[in-house]
Amino acid sequence: MTTENIRTYDVIVIGAGPVGENVADRTSAAGLSTVIVESELAGGECSYWACEPSKALLRPALLRADAMHVPGLDPAVKNPLDVEAVLAHRNRMSADWKDDGQAEWIKSAGIDLLRGHGRLAGEREASVETPEGDTVRLRARHAVAVCTGSRAALPPLPGIENLRPWTSREATSAEQPPQRLVIVGAGVVGVEMATAWQALGSRVTLLAREDGLLPRMEPFAGELVTERLREAGADVRFGISVVGAERVDDGEGEVRVSLSDGGEITADEILFATGRAPRSEDIGLDTVGLNPGDWLATDDSLTVTAVRGNWLYAVGDVNRRALFTHQGKYQARIAGSVIVGRVRGEQLDTGRWAPHSSTADIEAVPGVVFTDPEVASVGLTIREAERTGRGVEVVDYEIGHLAGAVQYRPDYRGRARILIDRDRQVVVGATFVGPGVAELLYSATVAITGEVPVERLWHAVPAFPTISEVWLRLLETRRDS
Repeated sequence: MTTENIRTYDVIVIGAGPVGENVADRTSAAGLSTVIVESELAGGECSYWACEPSKALLRPALLRADAMHVPGLDPAVKNPLDVEAVLAHRNRMSADWKDDGQAEWIKSAGIDLLRGHGRLAGEREASVETPEGDTVRLRARHAVAVCTGSRAALPPLPGIENLRPWTSREATSAEQPPQRLVIVGAGVVGVEMATAWQALGSRVTLLAREDGLLPRMEPFAGELVTERLREAGADVRFGISVVGAERVDDGEGEVRVSLSDGGEITADEILFATGRAPRSEDIGLDTVGLNPGDWLATDDSLTVTAVRGNWLYAVGDVNRRALFTHQGKYQARIAGSVIVGRVRGEQLDTGRWAPHSSTADIEAVPGVVFTDPEVASVGLTIREAERTGRGVEVVDYEIGHLAGAVQYRPDYRGRARILIDRDRQVVVGATFVGPGVAELLYSATVAITGEVPVERLWHAVPAFPTISEVWLRLLETRRDS
């Protein structure tokens, strides 16, 4: 027997991943009663099937790759990785797929956690089907924030439902390395999982429909990652698509993959890393005049533009502005401020880089690819500058020429590029490729968001000998040219 009850809050948040948690934290801290609804694990995709487990798999692989090239350490690290220990570390970093800690934090922040499948049910209303079979009706005095994220998008391949393919979830939570792994996709998930599982003993074949890896980044990033993957033993192929695949022995055996060039590959598992889709197909969008399964378009205040009344917000992946956990959390802070400001009757400031505007989604989205070598980028690439008609100066430098890079790894190979706006003379894009470059990214992000004049950067002195000295070398390269 099911029961129904009605509860009223100031704010309803659907989705308890990092994005939803941050929206709820901001509104609750401002004194607004807030409920957060979650159908899976509090903490979301990032905590259990994406950021945390993937980096736990990759960190031993990258550290070992560096150590193998450092005199005195190289003999000590030539043995294969301890797979059992790496996977145990991955499990710990994923909290063994239990959300007790996250649930306790939500409670400590004064937020109510309601477990179940949440759906919009009209203006400022939602319904939740609980695991016990009950229905809870929620009413919001002020706002509803949809923070349901995204899921792996599978290609329209005939018979894919019987293939039991891996997506990013299976790739980050697998209990053991497959002997042979085919990865389809040239993006971040594809190259990171190729790096991780190759290092853990799988024979990896990476298939890219494009003519290079990481196609949204500067071309040299994909070139250097390709070089190292091949050196590690991965088979990387370009201009190849999967036209068919089947799992033999009544769906219990190996996978046979047919390729667009007429070839065939046999593997134990196949991972499709072919993009993301919004988790919006069953969240009641039709009750507010929207199409189920669509991305939710917002303005810079994260307010859904197609719904009147300024009460519905879409935050994080589901709005497709910038599909990164850190960017979703940034949006959550903005959205929280917007909700609180509207409740208090304040005049919103939604100008560029203003408190109620997620300008960074457009101007300065940072991202790191944890491969060997690492790739870190923020802001524009040359391709994006050309597409948007921005006049930029391009400055390149080989990071391996730095004393700090040689100290880090004697055979260091890497490259840095910054893009400078010709009119404003500020940095508008930066890409770094090489071991350890992830930690360079925040300085580039500050330079772009702060719109620091290039001449002022001469006064930001990098310590010697560190890889951060690349900033000085980039400025010198520009001056000397």
